[in-house]
Amino acid sequence: MNEVLQNILTRRSIRKFKEEQIKDEELELILKAGTYAPSGMNKQSWQFTVVQNKEKIDLLAKVVREALGRDEGYNFYKPATLIMLSNDKENTNGLADCSCALENIFLMAHSLGIGSCWINQLKTICDEKAVREVLTSFDIPQNHVVWGIAAIGYPDQETKEHERKAGTIKFVK
Repeated sequence: MNEVLQNILTRRSIRKFKEEQIKDEELELILKAGTYAPSGMNKQSWQFTVVQNKEKIDLLAKVVREALGRDEGYNFYKPATLIMLSNDKENTNGLADCSCALENIFLMAHSLGIGSCWINQLKTICDEKAVREVLTSFDIPQNHVVWGIAAIGYPDQETKEHERKAGTIKFVK
């Protein structure tokens, strides 16, 4: 089978990670894959913000948890690394651009044996005071929306294949 298709078919969301930090060389490859995603008019106006500090990840999870009214256990699944993708609020392609980059990140991580999970709660709460303060401390521009986060790390769980929904493909000839 084609190796790209095999990678796509076997990637799963991971929601339990080992504490071990991913290797710098692996992170560089994952980020490179993300930056090679398509972007509207090739603007590449996104920002990739990498957080590898447990206390800072915990702080972000805390302010997000409080903003959303989640229970104490909300923690982005405790990954070793977060890659936050943000884009200018005025860029009408910002969500699409960041989504394409995230998919590249997820596929590259999987090809390296690194697990990932899409975290998307920030898109609606970036400008809440406590959340924005943390984002600003991470050097995310005030005019950016965080469209998604890749929680990544070495998997500490087995995955299973989920059935695909039938009837989602329609042909018009």
